[in-house]
Amino acid sequence: QVRLVESGGASVQSGGSLRLSCAASGMNFKLFTMNWYRQAPGKERVFVASIKQGGETDYADSVKNRFTISRDNVWRKTYLQITNLRPEDTAVYYCNVVYSGRNFWGQGTQVTVSS
Repeated sequence: QVRLVESGGASVQSGGSLRLSCAASGMNFKLFTMNWYRQAPGKERVFVASIKQGGETDYADSVKNRFTISRDNVWRKTYLQITNLRPEDTAVYYCNVVYSGRNFWGQGTQVTVSS
């Protein structure tokens, strides 16, 4: 069974940085595109970033130049480095993979940014 576990969320001040991690198991990690989404209070879950098996990345316009997604195929982890945090980045951040046509999600990690 695919399992995703996020970590690294915290409460930080505006302008700060964080690195979120997602540990994957139950799948051949290196073969799959890994994604990060976020859900702000009272809003829908939205795409943040993705990284393909070959390392190609994609980002939502709102996070370009501040967020960096990466992956470690040996340790089966994906990371989201966030810099210059803003209050509007406050959200629960989720790791995601589409495996056998199904979406799998982690439990999420909370990021709270105060001004």
